[in-house]
Amino acid sequence: MSHSLKGFLLAFLSVIAVSNVYIFSKVALKEVSLPQFGVYWFSFGLLWVLLYAWYQKSFSLFKKLPRRCYGVLFFVGLLEVVGTYFFFKAIDTITNPTIVSFIGNIAPAFIITLSFFILKERFNKIEFWGILLALSGAFVISYKGSGNINDMFIEGAQFILYSSILGAVNAVIIKKKIKKIHPIILTINRSLFLLLFSVIALVVIQGELEIPFSALKNIFIGSLLGPFLTVIAGYLALQYIPLSRKAIIASTRGLFVLAGSYIYFGEFPDTIALIGGMVTIAGVLLIAFGKTNFQKKVKN
Repeated sequence: MSHSLKGFLLAFLSVIAVSNVYIFSKVALKEVSLPQFGVYWFSFGLLWVLLYAWYQKSFSLFKKLPRRCYGVLFFVGLLEVVGTYFFFKAIDTITNPTIVSFIGNIAPAFIITLSFFILKERFNKIEFWGILLALSGAFVISYKGSGNINDMFIEGAQFILYSSILGAVNAVIIKKKIKKIHPIILTINRSLFLLLFSVIALVVIQGELEIPFSALKNIFIGSLLGPFLTVIAGYLALQYIPLSRKAIIASTRGLFVLAGSYIYFGEFPDTIALIGGMVTIAGVLLIAFGKTNFQKKVKN
């Protein structure tokens, strides 16, 4: 199997897994608080990745890790905590997970923009128009029709914006350091930071650890797909394909979430939101194709 095909398959697996995360987390958050959710979600997630690391005999990777990389892991861990909090806050706040997914398509626009400034990747007109489309589509979905700036967008849209910006910063840092820090280390680091934050939050609010079995079941399934499979497959994909090509596959996420939301909740976005969602997907595709087209020209 070629590296490109392996990268595409891993990226597609990551997309399917994360699409289900939207569904299972939404169901679970209807029964538990965010701190309760985080404690169980990331406890399971950390367990899965530790078992995977043991199976792969990967714990020796920590001994080979340069000391300067620990500072990167700490910074990335903090970004993950804040970004992931806003992500699940958005899912908890917005009724339909599909809306969260569609608006979240602005993330690749931020990634490409930051890659231009930080990774010194070239920027072209196709990518520029893609960024405009992605942002325009997100605006259409989020806009409530009010002229008052404080009531202009749907509640929860701001959380997606914060999460997307932080996720973009994280993705660029990871892409820059992916050859020095193994994906398993990054995944363990992410799950550990998020678990610690969730435990601290639960203690601060004096929340209960006991949750309904139905919520535990959904968290169990979702954690296997989210903190473990999505992240591992996503990081591994970046070892074989460029970030821009991964973005092409990731842009289909909204379609899977759309189908899942209809099957599980019987909910379908209104026409305006659906149009806006398709526009964001078109924007992401333009961004990715623009980058791929430029890379081909450089090789030639």
